[in-house]
Amino acid sequence: MKLSVAVAPAIAKHPGRKHAGRMLVSAIFITLLFCGPGYGQEDPAKFPSKPITHIVPVPPGGPTDLAVRLICREAEKFLKQPIVIVNRPGGALSVGTAAIATAKPDGYTIGYSGGPPLFLTPLLEKVPYDPIKDIRTVIQYGGLNFGVYVKADSPFKTFKDLVAYARQNPKKATYGTVGVNSMGNLMMEEVAKKEKVQITHIPFKGTPEVQTALLGGHVLFGAGDFNTSLVEAKEIRLVMMLKDEPAAEYPGVPTIKELYGLPYPMYFTVITQKAVPDAIVRKLEDAFRQAMKEPAFIKGMKELNLPVAYRPGKDLDVIVAQNYAYFSKMLKDMGVIK
Repeated sequence: MKLSVAVAPAIAKHPGRKHAGRMLVSAIFITLLFCGPGYGQEDPAKFPSKPITHIVPVPPGGPTDLAVRLICREAEKFLKQPIVIVNRPGGALSVGTAAIATAKPDGYTIGYSGGPPLFLTPLLEKVPYDPIKDIRTVIQYGGLNFGVYVKADSPFKTFKDLVAYARQNPKKATYGTVGVNSMGNLMMEEVAKKEKVQITHIPFKGTPEVQTALLGGHVLFGAGDFNTSLVEAKEIRLVMMLKDEPAAEYPGVPTIKELYGLPYPMYFTVITQKAVPDAIVRKLEDAFRQAMKEPAFIKGMKELNLPVAYRPGKDLDVIVAQNYAYFSKMLKDMGVIK
């Protein structure tokens, strides 16, 4: 309104510009009307009124993808709208995470991000999002069992056996992960540094490709996510768990934290954009929290050998910020970043 007052004197001094002045005032009015706060945002009370897109930054078919589909299938019942799964793999999960973070903040684009794309990848490469300023967690609904695994008929019975081989055969101990600068890649290099051995990293697009390469004899071991059915079928053998606490599902397998004191924080989460209204985030969290209690979800997670674990989104946002600070220091100490 002050803008139209400021324009008026200029129009009075130049009558020939009267028409142009009116057009300018109209343009300003339209801009204020349609670009003001809240324009284009749905009434939270009516959310959701259409299908929701859930982006998964890993290829279809792996245990992470399957767990996401389990929870979304149950959450649909409470949201009363379909949840459309879209796989966007690549860049150590940063491609899919970027697609979530840069989407319109209306609650209709959510997704999974296990952790590293929020507190690791942004430290190592340029990504189109700030994990602290642009992303918020809706809920944590489970934990992840990542590990170092070999073929079941491999002569390596323990992780220390792999280390011994690497020490005797520099650079011949090949391993696969879901990408350069992925959590598995960086932690294996940190372990190699501690053990003073040389190993060779071969990046793949996703877990299924890593496992195929392992079973085909193209890499010596895999580091990261794995398909539990391959463990049960005795096609692969776990030699070290990549997680902070022992896995109840795999008793007797030591963790990277136990052997080397290294953290490996990984979670099953639903994330969205920071600017999504609180009321919509609460609706999403409520639906996914109810989905966690559904027998089909609990049964499915048990079949995948994955733990069910609840944590409010706001609590996990604090943990993400803490991990961001921790890994920033760790990577500087490693000389990876300045």
